[in-house]
Order: sequence, then structure tokens, then C-alpha cells
Amino acid sequence: MSIPIRRALLSVSDKAGLLPLARALAGYGVTILSTGGTARALMDAGIPVTDVATYTGVPEMLGGRVKTLVPSIHGGILARRDDPEHVAQMAQHGIQPIDLVCVNLYPFAATVMAGGDDAACIENIDVGGPAMIRAAAKNYEHVAVLTNPAQYEAAIGMMHQGGPTAAARRAWAAEAFAHTAAYDAAIAAWFQRDVPFPPELVLHATRQEVLRYGENPHQSAALYRVGDRPGVASARQVQGKALSYNNIADTDAAYECVAEFDEPAIVIVKHGNPCGVATAPTLAEAWVLALRCDPVSAFGGVIAANRTLDGAVAEHMAALFAEVIVAPGADPEARRVLAAKRNLRLLLAGTVPDPTAPGQQLRSIAGGYLLQTRDAGRVTPDQLVTATERAPSRAELRDLLFAFKVCKHVKSNAIVYALNGATTGIGAGQMSRVDSARIAAWKGEAAARAAGLDRPLTEGGVVASDAFFPFADGLEAAIAAGATAVIQPGGSVRDAEVIAAADRAGVAMVLTGMRHFRH
Repeated sequence: MSIPIRRALLSVSDKAGLLPLARALAGYGVTILSTGGTARALMDAGIPVTDVATYTGVPEMLGGRVKTLVPSIHGGILARRDDPEHVAQMAQHGIQPIDLVCVNLYPFAATVMAGGDDAACIENIDVGGPAMIRAAAKNYEHVAVLTNPAQYEAAIGMMHQGGPTAAARRAWAAEAFAHTAAYDAAIAAWFQRDVPFPPELVLHATRQEVLRYGENPHQSAALYRVGDRPGVASARQVQGKALSYNNIADTDAAYECVAEFDEPAIVIVKHGNPCGVATAPTLAEAWVLALRCDPVSAFGGVIAANRTLDGAVAEHMAALFAEVIVAPGADPEARRVLAAKRNLRLLLAGTVPDPTAPGQQLRSIAGGYLLQTRDAGRVTPDQLVTATERAPSRAELRDLLFAFKVCKHVKSNAIVYALNGATTGIGAGQMSRVDSARIAAWKGEAAARAAGLDRPLTEGGVVASDAFFPFADGLEAAIAAGATAVIQPGGSVRDAEVIAAADRAGVAMVLTGMRHFRH
């Protein structure tokens, strides 16, 4: 059932669309009540408006902190028109019904983002606004509540049909409660910004897009935006089909991995795992090395770069079927080359995320959530402990650190072979570490055959393990694949056996003391 709008209260911080809405309401003979800057904007536009202080007989006080927290406002919003007792009490106290409330709130989040001090942030905590929104939403059977300029056009369109429908009012009420909940979540997060794991976890995320489906077609999915970390959620899609759930997950994995490197780097991801990573003086050179690691798995993958794409690397990328390419930017020649691949999604993120920045990761489980700090750990040369008789050479040390960075982004159990700043074999997600070592070596052999080489890519390179070797067999598999140096966290009860195996083979081993499990 529609309700006629005779009296409306407008009080908005975001004034987008305000004047067309107010003019439409005035054109239908609606009495408009307003406050502060909203009232001034309406008066300046020549729209008839009654200031709330005049309407209530109570002046604004306490520097504007108290404007609408009075019975004549909240009684007019909360009263049930079908309840004789409510109607009688309204008449007794001279309270007129308010049929539409259009309110959005002080810009608290924007003040925080702009670096406002405590006083500025606290002053931008709205009190009266949420009270009016919640009152109107609670009484949606009799009152329409608007909290978003995107709702105004529909509300105007319903005026000539007798007013907002019951379905619209209920939908707007749901959005109103979500609006105030998100607002309170932002405030709670600000007050608890120094509390890593608060007793009550409050989440605030904004839906950015409803996706076609989830990991599989029978699952539903949507993308939500939270915070300001650069990446897939904030990137601008400049071409290609709509992103899928799996595209987004893989793109996030690829971009977080490529951000680890200071040199020009390329990362190719398939099903959440890197299948090729390389650094080089140019992106085009890094591309050749990254693709060589596993050209079979790279087909249909996601590509990430940590520099602006140029025409040379774009030509290489265009020769491979890929789902997504993500980079900070792309020059005109790269855009021209990639435009020929009409279905290829090209995302430009502007910058790369800081891999050392603090943050949190949330994961759902049955009946709850797991919350942890994100893995911002990074091993430096001075943290390494040489465990073997032979220390790694300077070249081996560079590759060991490179491989361990890649290992951080490979699902456990993870084994990564590398040589000259490029992966030569990756073993991911196996139930045993020795199987990961053997699979990675096998992939190195297959890649060498595909490249027409007469020896495995892994021969003469280094190997990284995301966690300790529980037995010597995993290390022995890596040595058999041609590894000459090893980086691993250490900490196994059999470390001595593993180190002894390395010494027997003349292999250098360094311990990080830091593990990079990724589940």
C-alpha cells in the first residue's frame, strides 16, 4: 500500500540530488522541514522550507549537537498512524506526522581518511541523524526513509502514484539500517584502531559488484570493498569481460605476489598459485623467464606486473591466452596491442600494494570467522643463519631470497626452485613436502623439454621451502633435481639430519627462522 507524503524532513551532509528531490516534493505540496546547511541550500534555491528550530520551538544548541532530538520530531516519525492511542497522544501534544525522512550522515569516514585529529573525528560522529534514520526505518509501514541519493529518482517517480509503495519503504528501511550499521562500524573501528582483536568484531564493507556466480555456477557471489589497500578491488577495468569470482581471487594472488619485488617483475598465477615468477631489467625479459617456468599451466592464467606495461611486454602477453592482466598502468602502445584481445580483462591499479604494510585477513569457517594479521613478514640477508659447512655464494643468496619471497605466495606445502631471478619449478599444495619437491622438479624438466634445453631448469639453481623439512627426503629430492643451495625456516626436531644431508652433498643451507604457511 502506498502512503501519501504530506510532510518531509530533509537533513543531508551529501547534497547530491537534494535540490531536484526538494523541488519535486514542493511541487506536490509537501511541507519541507530542514536543518542547518540543508535548510540554507533550499532557501538559496528558492524552495519553500521551514527550519526545524522554528517548527519545534526549540533552538539549536550546544554548537549544533542538539537539533532534532525532540518529541515533536521523533514523535512525528515514530507514531503509528493505525494505533488510536498514538494518534490521541499526537493530538494531545501537538505533534504532526512526518511521512518522509531524507537523511545522510556527517562524513566521519572521510574525516578519518583525510587525517583528521581526534577532535575533528569525534565532532563528525552524527547522533541526531542515526536516531532519525533508525526511527523512520523502524516505522517503515508509515514512513519512507531515504539515505542515498540513488534512491531519490524512484521516490520522486512514486509521488504521482500516491506515494512510496510498501515494498519500496521496506527496502529503503533495510538500506537505512545497513547505512547506520556501517557508520557505527567505522566509528567502532576508529576507536579500536589500536586493538588488534577486539571482543566484538564489527565489519564494514561496501558492495562493489554482484558477480555472475561464485567459484562454481551453482554458487552466488559479490565483491565488497573495504579499506584503501590498492589491488583488484580498487583497480580500474579498462577492457574485457566482467570479472568472475575466480578471476578476482587469482588476480589478487598475482598482484600481491608481484608487489614483493623491487625490480621489474612478472607473476603468472593459475588457480591461486604462481606458476611462473621472474625479475629482470625489463618487463619483457621478465615475461620470457616467467613463462618458461611452466608454459602449460600459464595458459588461461592471470598475469601481474609491477611496472607500467609497454608495447614490448604487451606483444608477448597478447600471444598467450590469459584471463586477466593487472598492472599499475599501461602506456598507449600496450593498450593498443591488448585491445585486440577483446575478452581479455585489463586492470590498471595505479600503484602496487606495500607487502610489508600491516593489515588483517578474515576467513569464514562453520559457525564463525578466523581473523589474523596478514603475512607481512620479509626476510633480509642479515636475518639468515648459515647452517651448513658451506655458505651460499652471492649469486645463490640473491636467488635464495627471491625464491623465499615466491614461496610466501604458494600454497603449502610449497617448494620453489629458482635460478638467476626466475622460478624454474614450483610445487604447491601437496600433502607431503617431498611430493612438492618432486613435482616442482618434474615441472622443471618438462619446461626444459618445452624450451629445447638439454638439462632441467632446476639444475644448478637454488630451492626454497615455506616450512622446515621434517625429514631429509624432501631435501634429497631437491638435491637430486640439481639444487646447490637451500633456504628454509628450520626448527624441525630432525634439523641435524637435514643439515648433515646438505653437508654430504656440498649444498649450502640458510635458515630464516620465519615460516610462510599459506592455507
